[in-house]
Amino acid sequence: MEKKERQIRVLLGKPGLCGHDRGVLVLAMALRDAGMEVIYSGRHNSPEQIVEAAIQEDVDILGVSILSGAHVSLCRRIGELLREKEAQDICFVAGGFIPDEDVPELKAMGVREVFGVTSSIEEIIEYFRQTTRNG
Repeated sequence: MEKKERQIRVLLGKPGLCGHDRGVLVLAMALRDAGMEVIYSGRHNSPEQIVEAAIQEDVDILGVSILSGAHVSLCRRIGELLREKEAQDICFVAGGFIPDEDVPELKAMGVREVFGVTSSIEEIIEYFRQTTRNG
């Protein structure tokens, strides 16, 4: 009998006040179509709610979509919470309207990868697969 490969578990969230979630919903459907298990935490979640859900759901990847311009403060808090809860094994990624000049600061906070509005869904899927294969 062939061993079935474990599905990649992803939690997608919209921290803060931004209510625009069309892009993250499209991504969620594409990730499911690619064979991943996806949990969408919804809009207007606090960083604390998102990190708690990621830990409870034992996800491999935590992805946040931020279009409001508050990406630095929100990602800083999520990174802090992941460290406090000793959950740095969760791959933390961010996407949305994020200026290139903010990417180094976000990565220093614990964001492993940043996907902008021009990133393709295929690029994101491949990154998620490579990340979970390589630990």
